[in-house]
Amino acid sequence: MNRSTPYLSDAIRFIILAFFAIYFIMPIYLLAITSFKPFEDISFATMWNLPKGFYLDGITQAWTYVSQNFMNSIIVTLPASLLSSILGSFNGYLFAKWRFPGSRWLFLMVLFGIFLPYQGILIPLVQVLGALDLYGKYAGLIIVHIVFGIPITTLIFRGYYSAVPDELVDAARIDGAGVLGVFRHIMLPLAMPAFGVSMIWQFTSIWNDYLIGLVILSNPDMRTVMVAVKNLTGSFFTNYGAQMAAALIAASPTIIIYLLLSRLFHRGLLAGSVKG
Repeated sequence: MNRSTPYLSDAIRFIILAFFAIYFIMPIYLLAITSFKPFEDISFATMWNLPKGFYLDGITQAWTYVSQNFMNSIIVTLPASLLSSILGSFNGYLFAKWRFPGSRWLFLMVLFGIFLPYQGILIPLVQVLGALDLYGKYAGLIIVHIVFGIPITTLIFRGYYSAVPDELVDAARIDGAGVLGVFRHIMLPLAMPAFGVSMIWQFTSIWNDYLIGLVILSNPDMRTVMVAVKNLTGSFFTNYGAQMAAALIAASPTIIIYLLLSRLFHRGLLAGSVKG
C-alpha cells in the first residue's frame, strides 16, 4: 500500500497538469484550425472540426492586412525590449551591490511604477510627448515602453544580482575597478539568464500592447500589429478565418521567442530565488 502511494500521487499530479495543459492549448488549437478553413466552412456548430483541406486564403488575407503593422511592432519592440533590459540591468546592479543612503526608499519608488496603470496617465503622457515633439512617432512609443519597463526589469536584475557573492565585487574593487568596471567585467557577463527573463518579459508585454500603441501612434499606417488585429473586427460582418489567421500571425513571435529562450528564462527565474 505504501509503495503504491507515490505512484498514485504522481498519477494525480499528471492528470491535473494534463488538464490545465489541454485547457490552455484549446484556444490555440481553435485559432490554428480556423485559420486554415475556407470562409463557408466556418460556423459555431463545426468550429472544433479539423479543416477539410489546407486552405491559405485566410492567412494570405490576414498577412496582406497586417504585414505593415507587423513590421511596425518589430521596429518598436526590439529596441524598447533591449534598452529597458540594459537600463534595468544597471539599476538592479546598483540597488543590489552599491547600497547608498536612501537606496531602499528609492528602490521602492522605482517599484511603484509596476503598479501604475496606463489609463491613469494617458492624458499627461500625451501632453508630455506633444511638448517634446514625440507624439505620433516611433521614438515616442519606444521611450514610453522603456520607461514603463524599467521598474520590472530593475526588480528582475536586482533579484538576480543579489545571489552573486559580494566577494566578487569586493575583489574587483580591491583591484581598482569602479562602479562601471565591476558592472562591465563582473556582473554583466554573469547576467545572461536574467537577460533572458527580462527580454522575454519585455518583448511579450510590448508586443501585446494595444492601448499605448493606439493612443500614441495616431497614423493608422504606423500602428502596431495588435491594433491592426483588433481593427479586423467589422461592425456588421467579420471574416473569422482572416481574423483568426491575423491573431495567429500576431501571436507567433512571442511563442517563438519563448520556445527559443525558455531554458534561459527558467534559469534566470530560479537564479534570483536563492537570495534577495
